[in-house]
Amino acid sequence: MSRRRCGFDFEDRAEPPSAEELAAAWRPYMEICIELFGARRCMYESNFPPDKVAGSYGNFWKALRLTAAGCSEEAQRDLFSGTASRIG
Repeated sequence: MSRRRCGFDFEDRAEPPSAEELAAAWRPYMEICIELFGARRCMYESNFPPDKVAGSYGNFWKALRLTAAGCSEEAQRDLFSGTASRIG
């Protein structure tokens, strides 16, 4: 039995999930956080190399871009760099 990563079974699949599949799995969790805290208090980040079970680094970031597609341009800036810049 393999160790579960983030509550999903991505590591058990013969092929890694697509960016669209990742976005669909993650979106409900991300949307509620953004709704509750606001994009100015949220940031997208990577957990590589452990997240390789979900596919490539590029696929991971494409999935994040897909989850943020419904956000305003300002919110996307906060999620991808603005919040980190302010906190860093």
